[in-house]
Amino acid sequence: MIRKILMATVVLVLLSALTLKELQRRWQLPLDIPAQGFPFTVVAGDSLRAVVNTLHQEGVLAYPDLVVLYGRWTGLDQQIKRGEYLLPQYSTALSMLQLLQSGKVIQYQVTLPEGITLERALAILARQSELEHVLEGPGDARILELIKPHTLPEGLFFPDSYHYVRGATDWQIAQRAYRDMQALLQQEWRDRASQLPYETPYEALIMASIIERETGLAQEREQIAGVFVRRLQQGMRLQTDPTVIYGLGSDFDGNLRRKHLADDSNPYNSYRHGGLPPTPIALPGRAAIHAALHPAEGDVLYFVARGDGGHQFSATLAEHEQAVRKYQLQRRNDYRSNPGKQ
Repeated sequence: MIRKILMATVVLVLLSALTLKELQRRWQLPLDIPAQGFPFTVVAGDSLRAVVNTLHQEGVLAYPDLVVLYGRWTGLDQQIKRGEYLLPQYSTALSMLQLLQSGKVIQYQVTLPEGITLERALAILARQSELEHVLEGPGDARILELIKPHTLPEGLFFPDSYHYVRGATDWQIAQRAYRDMQALLQQEWRDRASQLPYETPYEALIMASIIERETGLAQEREQIAGVFVRRLQQGMRLQTDPTVIYGLGSDFDGNLRRKHLADDSNPYNSYRHGGLPPTPIALPGRAAIHAALHPAEGDVLYFVARGDGGHQFSATLAEHEQAVRKYQLQRRNDYRSNPGKQ
């Protein structure tokens, strides 16, 4: 009798050892995931059972019951977070549970380039399929409420790369861009050079937007800023094409004509109106804002596009007219006035 009991005990121990070994083998098996990973979504109300059943049905997870039992035993089944996840190749059941617990969902990125208009920026956001689109353009009531006391939103949103998760809204990104611009502008305003012709940070923002549209070369921004600052200080008109083009809006067909430069009805026509235009003309980046508040010193008052993306700077009108004859009246075949701006 004792011998039978001993034998039965030995058999049970062996079976237990074999079962434990098999459970460990199953638990440590890598999930069946392709090289690019496996995306899946946990929605509000999903239980761990619902998640692993879905993964099992997709052929990713071989033993869903084992994962559920482990989750209940450890309490991880109560800690899963909703969102869109990407299981990397060679994930295990344990690393999958840890991912669900961490809430490290898939991050997307959208880039709003420097120098574009707010309308263009919102159009870029509208093309992001992972975003929820709620804004109705630059005149959306939420945007107009956000920018008070300003009444026009152009230039008030920071162009940058923004990360977001599926289900975020274009309005949320717009709010972040607005806050980032205000923070940057206030910081740069505090550290500005002395004796600048701006009364408010907003006026500096207007100047920064002009600088952003005038040049695509980083090394020219302070020089361009210096020209425009000296013109304002001397009571000269800015006479810059980008402001006129902005004022034309959809009427601009790619050719800036004499009639456009002579048009008094365009409030952005800096050939006919003194001082700064009414608003920014684009979304300026960090470097352009810094340049507007730290212009290069000197006596340069004029510049003309050379056709290679850069500009020829002149201190006198005679020098400028000579540069115009050289670079504008005899344009090179591959002429381009400002590379990189959209």
